[in-house]
Amino acid sequence: MTDGDERPAGAAASGDEQPVTVPRDGDDTVGHPSATGTDDPGQGAPPNGGPSVKDDNVAGDPGPAAAPNGAPAAENGNVAGDLGPAGDAGSAGRPASEPGPQPHPPGHQVTAPGVHPFVAVGERPARRWRLWAVLGLVLVLVACGVPGVLLLGLVRDAAGRPAADREDRGTAAERQLRARMEAQLDRQAAALLDGDRAGFLAVAEPAARPALTRRYAALRALRVTAWRPVADGVPAAADRPGEWRLTVTVGYCFVVPGCTPSSVELGTRWRVAGEAEPLLTAVEESRGTPAGARPWEVSDLAVAVGKRAVVATTPALRGKLPGLLAQAEAAATVADLYAVAAPPPDRYLVYYAGRAEWQRWYGGGRPKWTAGYAVGVGGGHHDVVLNAQSLTPGGVDDLLRHELTHAASLPDGGYADRSSWWLVEGLAEYAGADGQPVDRYEGLAEARKLVRGGWNGRLDALAPADDASDDRVGGAYGIGYLAVHHLVDRFGEQRVLDFFRAVVHERLSMAEAADEVFGEPWSGLHDDCVAYLRAVAG
Repeated sequence: MTDGDERPAGAAASGDEQPVTVPRDGDDTVGHPSATGTDDPGQGAPPNGGPSVKDDNVAGDPGPAAAPNGAPAAENGNVAGDLGPAGDAGSAGRPASEPGPQPHPPGHQVTAPGVHPFVAVGERPARRWRLWAVLGLVLVLVACGVPGVLLLGLVRDAAGRPAADREDRGTAAERQLRARMEAQLDRQAAALLDGDRAGFLAVAEPAARPALTRRYAALRALRVTAWRPVADGVPAAADRPGEWRLTVTVGYCFVVPGCTPSSVELGTRWRVAGEAEPLLTAVEESRGTPAGARPWEVSDLAVAVGKRAVVATTPALRGKLPGLLAQAEAAATVADLYAVAAPPPDRYLVYYAGRAEWQRWYGGGRPKWTAGYAVGVGGGHHDVVLNAQSLTPGGVDDLLRHELTHAASLPDGGYADRSSWWLVEGLAEYAGADGQPVDRYEGLAEARKLVRGGWNGRLDALAPADDASDDRVGGAYGIGYLAVHHLVDRFGEQRVLDFFRAVVHERLSMAEAADEVFGEPWSGLHDDCVAYLRAVAG
């Protein structure tokens, strides 16, 4: 199920970035074997002098990022990453050593500005030999008290609040201090986009620089093309004299200079001494915003860039990047067909998480059976995360098709309620199956088991509980798939996509959407779908 996030012209990556291998922290996945051996440190960086990486020549792309020494060749894109503390020429370099934050516990509540509290809910479990994908959902209590579903991407405008809407209730001195801090953030943004690591770190005190060095390297590996910090309100005095807090919303883009930015809200801490420029003492991870800490905030990253997809992982797992990128590129061509209300995403961003990262990225706390999820990050973008510990070699392709279809088909603001869960997940399963016959669908056994016992025959009550058994959740996905497949057989893919758009994007009821799109009452269509799936799976 779902979960719950530019470089301007002239900022192309160049020879100023000399990649090195980053010393690994205790968070890295080396030594933690997965079901497929993906955490084997022997699959990390090959020796220096490894094959070069073929440039993908992405349209509008400012140029290839530097590949780490010995990085494996990526047939369909550029592999970047391991751009550690010594990532730029002229910088002395230091190990990235800031301690990692603890992931949120399951059920951790956070609140977005202007949004009711929510908690992450049921993801998707494993069949006996294949883990389910997940489009991570969150519940929000609407005014009438009925649970509704809200994607994690419902955050503030990606470029920050317009100046007229900002909280300007502070004193003149506080507003002046905010302006000084924003000027420092603007200098840092310009340095990031220009590939000037020294300039990026210059606005911070020495103690804050190791953490910022890691962040700089990860953002450069992801080919950041826009970084637009905007202060929210005015600074607030911290607990120590001369220290201040300022919340900042950053709009950012990767690879594509002209994208609609994603956004993230960050807490910053500053030290102010007289008339000297304020200096950053810390940038807190975005654990308080809807999507949780992005991977580039807390981890070293190795990155591969293709024409339609970007794949990132930890340095220990970068040997997986070429194969994952090829699979993501193939999945993207399928997912592009399900962009129902807007053009397909400019790039699909896929993160491949090791053991520690799975518990840390985007707040962690996923059910143990989760193999992957998609999370909205604003600007029409959904990041996809795969669990390296749970994947089997044969399960990656359909998992990617499923999750990238979520990223292509879902609106930024999520969908109205859980009664449409079967449609959202059924469409993603339909795309994941990629045209195979129904009798070869891998979840047919689980669907049959659920149809024969325990299901009340209502599609609008199909969504599984967060603590449901693997068979129960697998069966729910299978029933959603069969229902969507039957509608496609009757009406064709385009009309089913129109129905999806009416329900999920336009928020019409099933009855209204069926009447408008199919010209038939939903009650009859519902019963017809149930009769079909009972005949197939019963």
